[in-house]
Parts: sequence; C-alpha cells; structure tokens
Amino acid sequence: MKLSEIKKQLSTLDNVAFVLPNGTYVPEHFHVTEVGLITKNFIDCGGKIRKETVVNFQLWDANDFEHRLKPQKLLDIIELSEKVLGIEDYEVEVEFQAETIGKYDIGFNGTAFTLLNKQTACLAQDQCGIPAEKQKVKLSEIPSQTNSCTPGGGCC
Repeated sequence: MKLSEIKKQLSTLDNVAFVLPNGTYVPEHFHVTEVGLITKNFIDCGGKIRKETVVNFQLWDANDFEHRLKPQKLLDIIELSEKVLGIEDYEVEVEFQAETIGKYDIGFNGTAFTLLNKQTACLAQDQCGIPAEKQKVKLSEIPSQTNSCTPGGGCC
C-alpha cells in the first residue's frame, strides 16, 4: 500500500488500529516511533544492481496503557516526515516487535490496517539455476495425431 493510500484511509477513521497476520490486534496503546525513508542498494544473485525505496513505520508497544494514537496525529507525523525527509509516495512497510522485529507489508480491511507477511524471492531466477515451473498436462488432453501408433497397429 502506498503512502497516499494510507493517508486517504486515515482521513476516514476515528481510531488507528493494526491487525497482525494471525488476526490479533497490535495493542491499542502502541506508538509510531518512527516514520522513515529506507533505501536499499543491492546486487541480486544474477549480478544486477537494484535499488528499493520504502517508507517505514515502526510500531512500538509501550507500558503507557492510556496512550492512543489518533488518525490526525499520525497524519501530522507523516506530513512532517514528507516535508523534512523529502518522502514521496512510496510503498509502506511496518516494523513491529514480537519475538524479533518483524517487517510487514500493509493493507486495509475497511476498519483497520492489516500487517501482511512479507516473502523473499529470487530476483534473478533465470541466472541462478532455478528451473521454470513445468506445465502439468493430462495425457487425455493431448490431441492425438492421425498417423500415430496404436496398440496392435503394427507401427512399433
């Protein structure tokens, strides 16, 4: 989800909520401790130079149980970050501390932001020996040829 989409959704909400992939909610007293711009420069396993830029929200579950982040406050933080850091309309990822720091993509279910599990993938499958997935075909779906051999036909 791009930053502009998050801002659009925030403008329609009374409360900000995040749902983890397992369906549980991030505690409602969470803080957004960072809104940042992360640029990753790297080389994939095929030798191609790549650059990836995302906006990063870091959520933190503190012990101040009365804290509630309102949509307008988060919009204010985002707008300040855009102005000061020069953030553009990039995809947003979210960091949240569980057993370790998890990184998530973000979606929206109509009432809350959903944290979506990120997946790794090879970006140069053609260069690192990963075979293309073979197409599975039923033998019964293969068209027969008129001059093909048949059992007892004497051609074999």
